[in-house]
Amino acid sequence: MKPKTMKIDDVEYVRKDSIKNYEKADELDGMKYVIVRTYSAGVFAGYLQEREGQEVVLRNARRLYYWSGAATLSQLSVEGVKNPDDCKFPQEVDVVELLQAIEILDCTKEAQESINNVKIWKE
Repeated sequence: MKPKTMKIDDVEYVRKDSIKNYEKADELDGMKYVIVRTYSAGVFAGYLQEREGQEVVLRNARRLYYWSGAATLSQLSVEGVKNPDDCKFPQEVDVVELLQAIEILDCTKEAQESINNVKIWKE
């Protein structure tokens, strides 16, 4: 059995082949798929069309009202959701202009597919 880590001078190293390589999310007309957290409007996932200061325009965007199976937005942007039936993501809108964006996270293909596969939540 191969060791997964090794320690040299009190620094622990991880085997390269034990680290999962994530594929970047698909783009749409050169636009990256991202998650945006705003100051007061919530969290959205979509294609980043434009950013100027804290103003962001997303295309094909979904509000991520409630998610399950990811502890943070960082984990969500990499691994996606683990409990899609417990998530509340309303329908996609063609375009949304978000003011006061405070965080923009690039997504992996795994996260993008996970978000897109969550059924539309509505009341």
